[in-house]
Amino acid sequence: MKRTLIGDLKNHTGEEVSISGFVDVRRDHGKLIFFDIRDRSGKVQAVVLPNRAEAQEKAKELRAEWTVSFKAKVNERPEKMVNKEEENGAIEIEVLEIDVLSRAVELPFEKDQEVNIDTYLDNLPLTLRSEKSRAIFKVQAEIVRSFREFLTKENFTEFQAPKLIGEDAEGGANSFALKYFKSTAHLAQSPQLYKQIMVGVFERVFSVGNVYRAEKHSTTRHLNEYTSLDIEMGFIKDHKDVMELETKLLKFISGSLKEKCSKEFRLLGAEVPDVPEEIPSMKLREAQDLIKKETGKDKTSEPDLEPEDERWLCEWAKKDKGSDFIFITHFPTSKRPFYTYEDKEDPGYTKGGDLLFRGVEITTLAQRIHDYNELVAALKKKELDSDKFSFYLQAFKYGMPPHGGFGMGLERLTQKFLNLSNVKEATLFPRDINRIDNLLSDPGR
Repeated sequence: MKRTLIGDLKNHTGEEVSISGFVDVRRDHGKLIFFDIRDRSGKVQAVVLPNRAEAQEKAKELRAEWTVSFKAKVNERPEKMVNKEEENGAIEIEVLEIDVLSRAVELPFEKDQEVNIDTYLDNLPLTLRSEKSRAIFKVQAEIVRSFREFLTKENFTEFQAPKLIGEDAEGGANSFALKYFKSTAHLAQSPQLYKQIMVGVFERVFSVGNVYRAEKHSTTRHLNEYTSLDIEMGFIKDHKDVMELETKLLKFISGSLKEKCSKEFRLLGAEVPDVPEEIPSMKLREAQDLIKKETGKDKTSEPDLEPEDERWLCEWAKKDKGSDFIFITHFPTSKRPFYTYEDKEDPGYTKGGDLLFRGVEITTLAQRIHDYNELVAALKKKELDSDKFSFYLQAFKYGMPPHGGFGMGLERLTQKFLNLSNVKEATLFPRDINRIDNLLSDPGR
């Protein structure tokens, strides 16, 4: 008999079916044995009746996470037993035959039990099966899917950027170096240089891929490997074109999440934000003046925002502008990468900035330098060897349009959409200063 997915069972009331899945929960009520069975499409209650002697004997063995195949009959539940809160709350399946596909050892704790973050991460092959974790990564998958859909509709072309590079994109020290035959290579900190090259090929491009930062952080917001959502677009007027596109993108993603992940947001107690038609924006110095005026804390000499500043500005934007998002632009050129365009009308400051969302920076964006000679001069100003960037610089020798783009961390975006306390909860297999899978969590190391 062909397998029927649990999500389709309501269309087979009164019929015999074959289903396969995991034992989610087992409950014994006298001579009746109940199971919640799940597969990729949903969950359903199954009951083994006493008159099914062979099935009863096998059912007595079953435990959580065993994988099974049932031959069963789909029955309507009595009216008083209907659960309108559940997708299959109006039906249950009467088990006729049981085939055990694989057994599971006794679980170290209940699969859906709340545990501390280290226990959760040490047991990811199990804890990822929890209802909460499945909801988190269903949302994350939808963010990526809608990111691709929107940009494809906007005539962007996806490309795959290399992860092994000869020189890191920022020219900084926080990259992982590794032996590459007779030379040294680095793990890419971003696809930045390659997406700029690709503007000369397709004009509008995007990529989804892992990036690596060798930063010794141990916080709730940092990772050493994460998934970067990147775009680059040519023939822009300035950084505001990038901000406008990102606003439209976030509106599209939020709309998709409302449509396709409402169940997951309810389960996690989160709310999909409304993205305004125009996200509030202010320059860094304006933001620092506002913080000084409203809090008395003088940050006006600082070249960047501290985490407490990002949180305060987001709270202000929500209260005064009704927005969960706020752009902060015009950071000092000294604090931004060499390829960032300087605002000629505001010397010393860049045409770009950060997007803050629910208390944290989720995007860095900018217009880029597109003139070859200006780019070489910018490299020298940062005391970088232009010869090491000769491959990248070829694109600018052969003509490049005004362009810009942004990079956005998928895990941090997921964390803030769902109001999770730690970015590692929004990361399938986190890598940080203390962890590669669970090897580095061993206190004996």
